[in-house]
Amino acid sequence: MEFMGYVRPDGKIGARNLVGIIPSVVCANDVAQAIVRQVRDTVGFFHHQGCCQLPPDLERVTDTLVGLGLSPNLGAVLVVSLGCEGTDHRRMVEAIAATGKPVEIIHIQELGGTSRAIQEGTDLAQKLVQKISGIQREALDISNLIMSIKCGASDATSGMASNCVIGYISDKVVDLGGTVIFGETTEFIGAEHILARRAINKEVGDKILEIVDRMEARAKSLGSDMRKGQPTPGNIEGGLSSIEEKSLGAIVKSGTRQIQGVLEYQDIISTEKGLWIKDTPGREPEILTGMACSGAQVMLFSTGRGAPQGFPCMPVIKICGNPNTFQHMQHDMDINAGRILTGEKTIEEVGEETFKLMLDTLDGRMTKNEALGYFGSIDIHTLGPVI
Repeated sequence: MEFMGYVRPDGKIGARNLVGIIPSVVCANDVAQAIVRQVRDTVGFFHHQGCCQLPPDLERVTDTLVGLGLSPNLGAVLVVSLGCEGTDHRRMVEAIAATGKPVEIIHIQELGGTSRAIQEGTDLAQKLVQKISGIQREALDISNLIMSIKCGASDATSGMASNCVIGYISDKVVDLGGTVIFGETTEFIGAEHILARRAINKEVGDKILEIVDRMEARAKSLGSDMRKGQPTPGNIEGGLSSIEEKSLGAIVKSGTRQIQGVLEYQDIISTEKGLWIKDTPGREPEILTGMACSGAQVMLFSTGRGAPQGFPCMPVIKICGNPNTFQHMQHDMDINAGRILTGEKTIEEVGEETFKLMLDTLDGRMTKNEALGYFGSIDIHTLGPVI
């Protein structure tokens, strides 16, 4: 089984051929946005980090931005630096360049301010777009696929339909030699022991339990309990009564295969295949960033109440478990998994339909959020305070 992808100089396989405009700090966002508005086939990563943070978070942000720059869906990168930020913009450029991918950088302060930086950045972005525009897709084995998965704006239908569809596809991708990454550590709570039993060894099982304990400890350090924020009000209104019920539905999307290991938020997936966990929060801007920086080419996203957003460089396929929501938000939802609940289709039938759509998406078909340009809200998950 194959899909049509772009082979990068370091051997990674992309499903898109875009130029990434990456601000190294929040202060450079406006310049980066102006460049993206001006130059076709560019996408921007407008986050809120990069300065006045503790050293571990600055390193974490730099690592995450490097991972985004290394995304196989980007053919080239322009880094937009203010010039005095806390992130290591030089390391960003060096790490991206080491893969053979074209990369440029501008410094707003050195260039003399906003207008000059926009002009210089626009010129460089245009050249990068032209440079990669002739790269052609090639037929590549499905084992090159790195698929990320998530659920959001969940209701009671998510665990009964759309998450089941993703679980079916997750098993299929693993069996075909590909890679699947799932996260949302907050949505393991109450079901973490079930995931730990699927770990490939005791070390991985212990790590799964550790990241859940770590996430709960962060909430307790603020004098609160995770259960006061999860389930969300929308989850409760949609019929989910407790965090444990939500978690039992959420982990269904990981399928049934063994879990090979646990990645930290900023980690890039290694050469190992199979099913992996990444320690992430559940909120869309942060988890989608974490999944894209892993090297994922595509995401399958389950929803019941309707979550419309995507991500700049990673196609996000929306699988809706609620047939009413699908009809009401049909311009945002890609697949109607609610047909499982109405008895029109089986999990396997919708799974195969979704798998086919995913292959078409890898080949170049736009998702609905891509076609609408609804992918501007991203951010990076950090641990400490802004100081």
